Amino acid sequence: MKRVAVTGLGVLAPNGIGTKDFMAGLCAGRSGVITGREFDTSRLASRIYGTLPDCDLPGLSAEHSTGDDRVVRIALRAAREAITSAGLLDEDIAPERMGVVMANAIGGTKFMTEHFPRITGGGTAAIDVAAAHPRLHVAATFNRPAAAIADAHGIRGPVMTPATGCTGGNDAVGFALDTIRRGEADVMVTGAAEAPLTPFVVACFDVIGALSTRNDVPEAASRPFDADRDGFVLGEGAGVAVLEEWEHARRRGAPILAEILGFGSTSNAFHMTDLESEGTHLARSFQLALDDARCSATSVDYVNAHGSSTPQNDVCETNAIKTVLGAHAYRTPVSSIKSMVGHALAAANALELVACVLALEEGVIPPTINHDAPGDSCDLDYVPNEARAERTKVIASLSSGFGGIHSTVVLGSPRATGSGEGGR
Repeated sequence: MKRVAVTGLGVLAPNGIGTKDFMAGLCAGRSGVITGREFDTSRLASRIYGTLPDCDLPGLSAEHSTGDDRVVRIALRAAREAITSAGLLDEDIAPERMGVVMANAIGGTKFMTEHFPRITGGGTAAIDVAAAHPRLHVAATFNRPAAAIADAHGIRGPVMTPATGCTGGNDAVGFALDTIRRGEADVMVTGAAEAPLTPFVVACFDVIGALSTRNDVPEAASRPFDADRDGFVLGEGAGVAVLEEWEHARRRGAPILAEILGFGSTSNAFHMTDLESEGTHLARSFQLALDDARCSATSVDYVNAHGSSTPQNDVCETNAIKTVLGAHAYRTPVSSIKSMVGHALAAANALELVACVLALEEGVIPPTINHDAPGDSCDLDYVPNEARAERTKVIASLSSGFGGIHSTVVLGSPRATGSGEGGR
């Protein structure tokens, strides 16, 4: 079976733009959650969000910069960093042997939300087609980030957009992994981007009581596995990784940062938003990923948790980890970077993938900040409040999403897997 390397990374996160600043933010336990500032939040229960710092977000072209949603510009910038760091800009790789898999959960909602009042007289009249932006149909599509990346870099292989909600980033990695293993591509640009910070999207999650209302102290609102957690904090961002067939990467002297070892996905068929507390089906996705990776439970050195800071998720996930790892669960660090960046829906796992690769590279496990007292049934080592210097060889990154989907990615250090053995 073909091996798959990670050869490039790009990231835009609320606590850091670019991989260097992002990792510095994680190691420092820096929160990017602030009080909402872009729209009127007075009638919303949750008024705090993981917001990107001000940064340049160029479009695909001058024309597109005014006719593309923010999610596209975020995706383009993260992808360019990943492609540049992989050394692909100067490589002569057949464009038919390169592909893109970029997930997102809500498409160009920001563009549509802002545009709708303009073509309906503030929502009081029928749609005026003549007033519509000529690129409205493009801005509304889910596959626009993936297509824009392909256009920007002349990529002509498979271009796909998983719309699997909050597991999208992991699912994109799974699709890319399988595409390379099947020999359909040598290089896949993969990840997810999300720009959900609009009144409409916030209201959707407000209605179901999913969001934290700790509005007085934004940076302390996201507190996975803590006794005082009260919901997740909505965030934005993009994470992109360049995945490459191992021998292809070696032949061109690419930097091999990590190896994608395995992927597993399941559905709980339980409820649209609720989770069963035992974590049975999340555990199944975890075990499937370990089986795919040919890794034992005891080889897992660190679990990057979905850790959304909701009462249900954190118990479900803790139990799933204990089901798969057994007694080893109590010896395994578990942390959630959502404590620092919020929950960027499909992009959440993409940010986490970047964090996992950086953790393998730098020998540092990111903390779970705001973890003051363990919640009921949350009894693992959640790396509370301070990053931990610790070398890891095998990491599992877990995710869960509305609709009952669970996905897990297992990745390993090239130092451990370079011989083809490592933690397998």
